[in-house]
Parts: sequence; structure tokens; C-alpha cells
Amino acid sequence: MVNTLVYKFGGASVKDAPAVTNLVEILRSRMDQPCVIVVSAMGKTTNALEDLLSKKLAGENYLPGWQQIKEFHWDICTALFPAGHTVFLSLEEFFEKASRILALPISKDSYDEHYDQLISFGELFSSLIVSHFLQFNGLSLTWKDAREVIHTNSDFRFAKIDWDKTRSSCQSLWSPLLKNINILTQGFIGMDPNGLTTTLGREGSDFTAAILATSLDAAAVTIWKDVPGVLNADPKLFSEAVKFEELGYKEAAEMTYFGASVIHPKTIKPLANAGIPLFVKSFLQPEATGTKIHEHAKAHEVPTLVLKKNQVLVSFKVTDFTFIEETHIHQIYTQLQSLKLRANMLQVSAISVSLVMDAQLFKLEQLLAGLKKDFEIRYNEDLELLTILKPKPEAIPGLMHGYEVLLEQSTRYSYQAVRRKG
Repeated sequence: MVNTLVYKFGGASVKDAPAVTNLVEILRSRMDQPCVIVVSAMGKTTNALEDLLSKKLAGENYLPGWQQIKEFHWDICTALFPAGHTVFLSLEEFFEKASRILALPISKDSYDEHYDQLISFGELFSSLIVSHFLQFNGLSLTWKDAREVIHTNSDFRFAKIDWDKTRSSCQSLWSPLLKNINILTQGFIGMDPNGLTTTLGREGSDFTAAILATSLDAAAVTIWKDVPGVLNADPKLFSEAVKFEELGYKEAAEMTYFGASVIHPKTIKPLANAGIPLFVKSFLQPEATGTKIHEHAKAHEVPTLVLKKNQVLVSFKVTDFTFIEETHIHQIYTQLQSLKLRANMLQVSAISVSLVMDAQLFKLEQLLAGLKKDFEIRYNEDLELLTILKPKPEAIPGLMHGYEVLLEQSTRYSYQAVRRKG
């Protein structure tokens, strides 16, 4: 269905009752052709659910946190709906299902699978509330479970898409529906061949929008954010950020690869392959132009700054006085792959390999345990990784002022530095 539009709303755009009301106004004038609406968990719900699992794993009392999550969603419903509305009963049923999963035993070995079964409820709570409120305000749509069409493997927390099966399901189950009614669904979640819930990686709702758009042959995707579009830097961290009016697929993909948080890194490729334009717009200024990402965008020379926090620098040194060889690098990458870890930066010297990765719960200790027999390993935590695309060399010293640089590397097109406050 080539005229279908896909709209994705992130957590900030549904963080409270006024935000949900604003979403209704955005959609009221934009649902005159078939559309699929993808919503994320409300506000910081994913973080809160993750905290529950951390407490449970540590043997701490997680029940107060669980009560806060329930009250947060219940209060939003109370502000949006009259007493006795059917949304309250439906939400309570979801609470009960989540409570049963939360009560199951958890261990380090089962953590990833347990994570997906519980964390997915953030999107389920959110989509339930938003769909009911849109209907309550007279907008025609139906709530659908993304897991009936998003098919994945069983790599919990970082599931890979079964593209053929997903496309087949979208075409047979959702395309006919879109001839008569719009669909609201969840981002971030899918289902494996065993019927278990999987997730697509943090901030994966953008990726969901791209998956559905390509599988439904959509005309365009719009991601609604709390920024005016794609900027060359995070305005919360860098005061002189500027907006790109347009970007090519390649430039956007490079930005996301290095960690630009405005778009999930897996979002661009399927849209580029299908030639589907992606718009990034502000839900605070919905009539503003935003940024258009498409095939024919003009190139630009504006430096792009990407800052990733909570990074870990790990150095592996051979212990038998030999030099680093391809087998050593392969050995390290094999271990990274088995733990579903990604190197955000890699540097190889004659006797050591250094890599930078996101900090993840107990993943570092597993990495060290798997490689300590063959390497002398050192690491530093609580670091930042600054990446500059199309850097201006004269500006770099100012960006490093007040920081200790632990590792850096540069090419003609990029500069990266691992740093911490001096």
C-alpha cells in the first residue's frame, strides 16, 4: 500500500497527560490517508523497568518501584479518561501479566530473556493508553500487537529481524486492514519462533517504524522528537547546535553508527534500500520543517559532534611477548559477539588491542572472564567517547579543554577521543 504513512512517537512525546493530548492534535490533521502509528514507552518507563530487574537480580526489594510504575500510568489515565472507562480494566490486566513475569526467578544466565519479557510492557502500557485516548477523541484506529507481524530470531535484547516472514505478515494481516482503518502499535518489540517476546535494542522504536514502512511499502516515515530535527550536536550538551534541513541516507547512517541518539542506528538502511524518505520533526513545533533524510540531499561540510557517555575502555595485551595478530583480534571479536557487545572504537598497536564499548550490566565481567587466560586486561569506566565527523582541527583543542584524553584517533573524515574530566 504505497500511500501508507508511518508515524513514530518517542517516550518524551507521551510522557504525561498533556503530551498525549498534544499527540492527538498532531494526528488529527494527519490521518486523512492510511497510517501506522508507532509509540514508545511513556517517559522513562523503560529505565524504571530496567531498575526493577537490577534490584531483583541483586536480591533487593523491587516492589516500591513497581508500585510507582503502576501509579504513573494509572495517574495518566485518570487525567485523560472519565471514571469507569474501559482503559482502566485493560491496563489492570496488563499490570497483572507483568507482575507474574516480574515474580519469576532471574539469574545472569536468564537475564536477557527475562529482560525482554518484562521490558516490553512499557510499550504495551503506552500503546494501550494512547490508542484508547485517540479513539476517545473521535479518531478512527485499531490497536494491534506488533508481535503478530514483527518476527525475529531469539537473540534477546538485540533480536534480528526475519525480513521475509515480517513482510509476509504485514502484507497479509495489516495491509488489508489499512484500507479501512488506521493502526496503532508498539515500537521496540517482536516475537521469536518460540512465541517469546524479543526486543530490538534500546531506542528500537525508530527501527520498528522503518521495518513496518518497508514491509508495508509506505510512502514516508516521520519520527516525532523533542528537538526541531536532526542537529549537528546534542543541544543539551553543545550550545551552538544547528539543524540540518536535509541529509543523505549515507550521512545519516554515519551519524547513527557513531552514536547520534536522534535516530536508532538500524533505522536508515531499510529505508534507504526501499527509497522511503524519513522526516524528523518536533512534536513541540509540528508545523516546522524538521529534517528530511532522502537519497538526493545535498552534501554539507558542517562538523557533526556525537557524545556517548557511560563508556568503558578495555585494553588487551598479549602475555607471551608476541605481537598482536589477526587471530587475537578475531578472538576478542568472537567474545564480543557472543555477549552481544559492540566496539564503538577500536585501536590496535603492536602488542595490544584497545576498544571502547557501552557499559552494560555485568557484561564487562563476562568479557574479562572469557579472555583473561590469553590476555593481560586493563580497563577504565565512566568515560565519554566524543566523535566528530568532518572535523575542523582548530576547534578540537577547545572541545578537549578540561578533559584528560585516554585514547584518540583521527582520519580525514573523523576524529574520536575517549576522555574524562581532568
